[in-house]
Amino acid sequence: MDWGVLVRYAPALLRGFLVTIACWAAGSALGLLIGFAVALAADLPGRALKAILRVYVEVLRGTPFLMQLFILYAGGPAIGLRLGATEAGVLGLGLYSSAYFAEIFRGGFAAVPRGQIEAAMSVGMTPWDILVRVRLPNALVAAIPPIVNTLIVMSKETVVLSIITVPELMYQMQTMAAETFTAFDAIFAMAVFYWCLVEVVSRLGRRVEKRATAFLASHS
Repeated sequence: MDWGVLVRYAPALLRGFLVTIACWAAGSALGLLIGFAVALAADLPGRALKAILRVYVEVLRGTPFLMQLFILYAGGPAIGLRLGATEAGVLGLGLYSSAYFAEIFRGGFAAVPRGQIEAAMSVGMTPWDILVRVRLPNALVAAIPPIVNTLIVMSKETVVLSIITVPELMYQMQTMAAETFTAFDAIFAMAVFYWCLVEVVSRLGRRVEKRATAFLASHS
């Protein structure tokens, strides 16, 4: 291990790590919003809408993220969509993760006991009130663990963004390895950065889950 090389490239690796966090956070937030909207729309009447949403989810889950990223970045101009590398990376992460988040939210809604919904209907609550006060709180508590797990997986999917020259951590690591011929040192540094990110997300996820469960129990 050449610590001198790591110290020299530490600023570049840190910049790459910050870009990784920014792309991951923005892409995950976009994916959560789209996935939640898809899960809600899937509850609406209409077989055609349900079929379209099912195709959307299955296509994005069933094809590699790298392929989707290439289509978005390199194929986008063919339909008038011209995005920079970082913009394409964030949008790609958002669309890819939205399919998984949509299934997580769908499972969360399905886990809400039918008796609670029927009880809410019997006291005259509107569909909106039932969604906000009954279905959504219960669904979110059930969905938090798989959401956190998916966020962790998506944090590691950011390495693919280096393929389209997004200057994230993997890109900086490859630059360091090419210039210094110290591939092991670069890989070790990248592993430490990703381990720190995953550890922080895991701890925050457990804390949010405990608070959400306690909040639901106090309002039940």
